[in-house]
Amino acid sequence: MPSFICTACGTQYPESASAPAQCKICNEERQYVPASGQGWTTLEKLSKSHRNSFQEYEPGVIGLGAGFAIGQRALLVRTAGGNMLWDCVSTLDAATVTLIKGLGGLKAIAISHPHFYTSMNEWAHAFDCPIHLHAADKEWIVNPSSSIKLWQGDTYSPWDGVTLIRCGGHFPGGTVMHSAGGAGGRGLVCSGDILSVTTDRKWVTFMRSYPNFIPLPADTVRRIGAAMQPFQYDVLYGHYFDRVIATNAKAVVEASVTRYVDAVEGRRGY
Repeated sequence: MPSFICTACGTQYPESASAPAQCKICNEERQYVPASGQGWTTLEKLSKSHRNSFQEYEPGVIGLGAGFAIGQRALLVRTAGGNMLWDCVSTLDAATVTLIKGLGGLKAIAISHPHFYTSMNEWAHAFDCPIHLHAADKEWIVNPSSSIKLWQGDTYSPWDGVTLIRCGGHFPGGTVMHSAGGAGGRGLVCSGDILSVTTDRKWVTFMRSYPNFIPLPADTVRRIGAAMQPFQYDVLYGHYFDRVIATNAKAVVEASVTRYVDAVEGRRGY
C-alpha cells in the first residue's frame, strides 16, 4: 500500500489503501488547506516530477531540496562527530542517497518543527539513523516509527559540538541547532523558521503562523532570545536556499528580538 504525502505541507502518512480524508498538519491555524482543496501524492510519483538540487554554502554545509509543498530546503551539516541532516524534505531520490552516502551518510536527523517532518521515516530508513524531535510536539507525529527519538528539556546534545536548543514560539517544541565548529569555528545556527530570516536577510522574525499572519506575544519572543543567549555563532541558516545571515548573526538575532518586542508593545511608532 502507498504512504500518501500531503501536497500542501509535504507530510507523509502511514501506509493506507486510500488517501486520508484530511491532513492534520494543514487543518490547523499555523498551516492551511489550499483553496483548490486537499491534495495527495506518493514518494514514487514525486521521484518522477521533482529532483533535489544542492548548494554548498561553506565547507561542511550543503543545502538540498526540490521546492515541493512548503518549499523549504534541508541542510547536511558535517561535523567532527558525524553528519546531521537538519530539517527534512519530502523528496528523496537515488541521487540524493548516493551523494550523502558518499559523504559519509547520516549519523542523525534533527527537525525544527512539525511542518518539516515530511518523509522523515524514509530518510531514517535510507541512512539507518535516528530522528531527534522535541517531545513537546509529539502530538503532531502522524507517522510514528522506532526511528523517532524524543528529547525533553531546553537543550540536547546528540554528540560533542552539536546542540539542539528548544526555543518554542512557532511550535512549543520549536528547535534550532547550534554547531560550535561550524563557520570555521565561529559557530553556526540552523534555525528553520523558528528564527525566520527575513527577505532582506538583515533580520530574523518570529510568528505563530506565517501564512495566516498570527504573531507571537512579546514574552514568548523574549524567551527565544534568552534561549539563544548562551551560544556563540556568526552564521545563521534559515529555511529557504537564499535565507542566510552570513556574518554577525548573533547580534542580528538579539537586535531582532528587541525590534519585535518594541513593535508589538507599541514602542516603535507603528
